[in-house]
Amino acid sequence: MTTFTDRLMFEIPAILRGLTFDGQKGLFVHKVEGRKVDLNLSGVQCGDSIEQAAGKWKQILDAYLVDRQLYPSVIGIEGTSLQFGLGTNYDEACRAEGVSKLPSLPPSRDRNDVVRDKIALVTGGAQGFGEGMVRSLVEHGAFVFIADMNQEGAKKLADELNWEACITVALPLAVNVTDETSVSAMIDAVAVQTGGLDLLVSNAGVLRAGSVKSMPLKDFQFVTNVDYTGFFICTKFTANLLALQNAPSGAYFTDIIAISSKSGLQGSNKNGAYAGAKFGTIGLTQSFAMELVEDNIKVNAVCPGNFLDGPLWSDPEKGLFVQYLEAGKVPGAKTVADVRRFYESKVPMNRGCRTEDVMKAILYIVEQIYETGQAVPVTGGQVMLN
Repeated sequence: MTTFTDRLMFEIPAILRGLTFDGQKGLFVHKVEGRKVDLNLSGVQCGDSIEQAAGKWKQILDAYLVDRQLYPSVIGIEGTSLQFGLGTNYDEACRAEGVSKLPSLPPSRDRNDVVRDKIALVTGGAQGFGEGMVRSLVEHGAFVFIADMNQEGAKKLADELNWEACITVALPLAVNVTDETSVSAMIDAVAVQTGGLDLLVSNAGVLRAGSVKSMPLKDFQFVTNVDYTGFFICTKFTANLLALQNAPSGAYFTDIIAISSKSGLQGSNKNGAYAGAKFGTIGLTQSFAMELVEDNIKVNAVCPGNFLDGPLWSDPEKGLFVQYLEAGKVPGAKTVADVRRFYESKVPMNRGCRTEDVMKAILYIVEQIYETGQAVPVTGGQVMLN
């Protein structure tokens, strides 16, 4: 995108966030109403050059900062009613009370700090692996959008995290990743709430196992729509937002990370729909990485081994351990514990994958500027690349 469209309300905040880029991240930019405007930027309209507007706005903002050593509390756009508050966190941006422009400390070189004060979005973030990643990102200092079809679960998790932190560190977003209208609305909500993103974790996924000889087409398509097409749709709309955020500096690196699977690196018996979708996700990852590098968007995948402690496997009624025991998939197994030991024995490190294992890979990917298009295995040695 090189020119503004008729969606100025959603395009301008990402550019403003890009204008506040400090070499690591931008400020939070939040749409407000009825405030006293501290700095008016020149008006734009559909068809105007984004690069030219960003350059002009940067000159105006830089002059303001030199004069006051303080970011404007509220930025307005001439000829419109649009107003945006700035903040170092979400609550500051909502209050729009001003942000100091003082020399900052050098950025930490500790990998545990690479997402601190950054903005992340996790799809499928209300439960399971996704919930674990949301909690860990918040613990590492990120602000996280919890995007999920399970609206009640997402809100409950956000409320819990915000109560514990005593500030707003998470917001719930309703989304169906298989629906373009839903994903577009999700990214629009991000734009007006925070101005942009630093990290998208495309985690939403489903699994329907079954033989190719008997699996209903609707089950195959269900898995493919969520696990494969959902990643495409989320990347499509996120990439446009991140490109706008990068436009002012041309140096704002951001990340899109797909949660694939070890089944995206090797086939899975009687689980072809899932493995095929996860293999496809890695193909998309490589292709998107080649295209989006021009916007400083890194696209990578993480390929976890079996999350044996999660509800997919361990649910006492519907979990895969129970299903595989009842189906006789593990020869000689008489109990759920027998089934679990069978799958643990396949892993050289003798245990299933955990959230903290995946998080270490995510933090590495964010920290490593010089890498894109990779599929990082986190399998305890079960899958070894060659």
